[in-house]
Amino acid sequence: MSKTRTDPEDFSRPLRRVLVGVLVLLLLGLFLLWRIDSPRVERFRAALVDRVVPSFDWALVPFTKAAGMIDQFQSYAALYEQNQELRRELQQMKAWKEAALQLEQKNARLLDLNQVRLDAKLTHVTGQVLADSGSPFRQSVLINVGARDGILDGWATMDGIGLVGRISGVGERTSRVILLTDTNSRIPVTVQPSGQKALLSGDNTSLPPLEFLEDADEVRPGDRVVSSGDGGMFPAGLLVGQVVMGTDRRLRVTLSADYQRLEFLRVLRSHELVPITDAGALIAPPVLPARPDTSDALNTDALPARGTEPEAEPAADASSEADAGDG
Repeated sequence: MSKTRTDPEDFSRPLRRVLVGVLVLLLLGLFLLWRIDSPRVERFRAALVDRVVPSFDWALVPFTKAAGMIDQFQSYAALYEQNQELRRELQQMKAWKEAALQLEQKNARLLDLNQVRLDAKLTHVTGQVLADSGSPFRQSVLINVGARDGILDGWATMDGIGLVGRISGVGERTSRVILLTDTNSRIPVTVQPSGQKALLSGDNTSLPPLEFLEDADEVRPGDRVVSSGDGGMFPAGLLVGQVVMGTDRRLRVTLSADYQRLEFLRVLRSHELVPITDAGALIAPPVLPARPDTSDALNTDALPARGTEPEAEPAADASSEADAGDG
């Protein structure tokens, strides 16, 4: 008995027709669903969108990852270019530093040949900041220069840009620097360009206030603050900082020195001040009340009594006897 063989095409062709018909009906239904203007259909469309659209986030992951990689590559390229630019600038700075050192050595040789004597105020000693072991001052540091280097109390210290403080305590090999922010620090300053004199008082904050201003209305935030040189302890014109308005509505100073990175300090040599040994010479003597004149009474005691002849002086008697002997 012979068997009839069925072609697979006989089954696939009707299946394709059914699938195509279902797809056409689905698309037609979606088209009609989006064309119907009804509140219920609108709510159904919104619910359908909320249900279906978020499920496509996984399809956007490759695109978001690719966009992030492109942004990171661009930022990396910008950082690389900036790094190369900084390297070139560093090389130029090294060249300028070498040239400056050569000029400084040449200047020193010329000054030595000409026997030029520099003012002591124009020279300095550089010391390295050491670890502080504690002191009566809350804001102070130690440096590795002392009496053997000629350091004296009261000399100003700078970090190369602005004023840092003053020497307060000198040892043989180390010195203590009390910072401008310490509560024991008081230095006279001048506010430019108004020329107002003031006193910079430390209060253990990074913004010490200005006190005893002559006219606060003449001072504005952003004005430059320099040392005034009053008292002769500090040289005049040393940069201190700029005026700012504090949160307490007081005029304060933002210091130019970088207190967060104090590695080396420059101690400025100043002329030694004459010590005060006689405090009374600085105070005028009190004015005494006028007393009655007793000079006449004292002179009458020395005069002879009335009616008596004054006694002859011995020198006159001796001279008269000598004349009689010659006669």
